[in-house]
Amino acid sequence: MHVATKYSRRIIGIMSGTSLDAIDVAMVRIQKHGINAKVRLEHFRSYPYPPTIRSAVHDLFDPKRARVDDICRYDFILGEVFAAAVQRILQETKIDADTVDLVATAGQTIWHDPELILIEPGVDWIDHPIETRSTLAIGQSAVIAERTGIMTIGDLRVRDVAAGGQGAPLVPYFDWVLLRHKSRGRAIQNIGGIGNVTYIPPKASWDDVIAFDTGPGNMIIDELAWVATNGRQSYDVDGILGAEGTVHEELLRTWMNDPYFTKSPPKTTGRELFGRQFARRILDESPGIAIHDLIASATALTAESIARAYRDFLLPRGPIHEVLLAGGGAKNPTLVRMIRERLPENRLMIYKASEAKEAMAMAMIANDSVVGLVTNVAGATGGRPTVLGKISL
Repeated sequence: MHVATKYSRRIIGIMSGTSLDAIDVAMVRIQKHGINAKVRLEHFRSYPYPPTIRSAVHDLFDPKRARVDDICRYDFILGEVFAAAVQRILQETKIDADTVDLVATAGQTIWHDPELILIEPGVDWIDHPIETRSTLAIGQSAVIAERTGIMTIGDLRVRDVAAGGQGAPLVPYFDWVLLRHKSRGRAIQNIGGIGNVTYIPPKASWDDVIAFDTGPGNMIIDELAWVATNGRQSYDVDGILGAEGTVHEELLRTWMNDPYFTKSPPKTTGRELFGRQFARRILDESPGIAIHDLIASATALTAESIARAYRDFLLPRGPIHEVLLAGGGAKNPTLVRMIRERLPENRLMIYKASEAKEAMAMAMIANDSVVGLVTNVAGATGGRPTVLGKISL
């Protein structure tokens, strides 16, 4: 593949997160690879999901409602949607597809099961139990390659799971390459549907990096905002709903007793734990509490889970001089204020090009995978070193 020998590549990264709020598309120019890579964001767009498709995919998150024929069908439908997003950004920027070297996507995760299971095969030609974790994303990369004519590297999580990892988070590779510092310890906190952090201590080597999911991000807040506005808002715009409420401290303490928060990294979570079901349980179990107070409390849950993760799992490893916030949650002033209150000794900043960061990270992984470099971070996923992604030429 001549793409692997190029000094500079133009890559389109696609990110569809757990909140299903939009499809983020970042066009980047990357020179070299690995520790020597130079990354420049050329263009970024965020395209809203087609409402009927969003609703159908949302149903696939519920194992009691998801059907195998729908999963199969929407794997290809989302492939068409992602391909349309690539074609749209090319059209809007007047850039020829022939000048793009790669498209990169992790797909849309619909089920994530990071717990190890053992299956006895029960046949004499397999002499050991089958041990595995599992994750499933849809958004068929072969469709993207076929529609766009651009080499596509997709399904970025599964090779790490095959290598004994949890398949997430993937962004730490990007963080370490671009954000390591000689004298500053940095916590890069992404707040999408789920919150995840990358910690890079001063003078960090590859092996010093740790990353994991801190817990809920925006998903619980989003669901409660939907209820509070009778479906007019799919998220808490500017944190206004949360700001109008009061944190219910007893509820917050109860929620923080979830075993996930005391589990040691590497660890990942998803909407299976902190999604719609969690929000619906909040509503069912708190009939006397005003909806705005529940939104404020859910916002505090995200902030408190982040702060506790730092105290329990990051500070024992080294200093935190800077906290860089990224993702949709970085645009919620109420959430940012609550995080700042809980981390008063840390310099809190909003990451530049915050919304584009995860899509840029997908592009970075594809850039290095295509030349055969290891692109998972063992301190993040727990997986053995491996090259991520499946290639559709």
